[in-house]
Amino acid sequence: MSKIKIAELFYSIQGEGRYMGVPSVFLRTFGCNFKCQGFGMSRGMPSQEAEEIAQVAHMFTKYEDLPLVSTGCDSYASWHPDFKDLSPMLTSEAIADRICEILPQDHWKEEHLVITGGEPLLGWQRAYPDLLNNPKMRNLKEITFETNGTQKLTPEFKEYLRKWNSEVGKELTFSVSAKLPCSGEKWDEAILPEVVCEYEEVGTAYLKFVIATEQDFADAECAIAAYRKAGFKGHVYLMPVGGVESVYAMNNKNVAILAMKNGLRYSDRLQVPLFKNEWGT
Repeated sequence: MSKIKIAELFYSIQGEGRYMGVPSVFLRTFGCNFKCQGFGMSRGMPSQEAEEIAQVAHMFTKYEDLPLVSTGCDSYASWHPDFKDLSPMLTSEAIADRICEILPQDHWKEEHLVITGGEPLLGWQRAYPDLLNNPKMRNLKEITFETNGTQKLTPEFKEYLRKWNSEVGKELTFSVSAKLPCSGEKWDEAILPEVVCEYEEVGTAYLKFVIATEQDFADAECAIAAYRKAGFKGHVYLMPVGGVESVYAMNNKNVAILAMKNGLRYSDRLQVPLFKNEWGT
């Protein structure tokens, strides 16, 4: 039986992108190939908030007690090695059981499954079919992978997803949060159009760019052009930076105006104003 290292597993509403407002189960896997230390910082200045919290990681025994950060990656505990002990390795059966426990009706109805991270396509692709084939997942109709768009699908998983998505009533989506330079990640490692175009071969994909400034938007325009040149057909969303309300509120209106002016879609981050972006929301 397959196992997956789970950072968080919770029920909430989707706060971002195409399915914003839809009740969803969030399966957050552990591990990522990026740190995104640039969010909320002056360009070229990496955030040290996660590193400072990591120095006292021994003080925390559960996710709910971890501090929120105003800069850098707001889900830092899902990839930072100093917090790996907070993420248990669970069997697919245990994950399916827990999902049924947190669903309002004890089984899937109209709820959505969001597999996120970290980077959910980094190391767990061969484990997902075992989970999705579990009898308790039978009525699941919609899945979104929240990915940074850098991980190719293995041939085996690609074929599995193609068949899953081809069943009547089922829908597979890739929400691709491609990392611009404001994230602190390198362009040639973060902007990989050919990978995202591959996702469109088995499901629906859309791009979601986190921005705060005009320079960020200029970078987004360059990235969009690169994806379109490679053949990407999906929608593009602009989303404000901000894992805490004070930062989010400073730029959400400006980002919405930028989206309107340029014919792009705006994505809110409902988990910030509604739940203060607390763990498990």
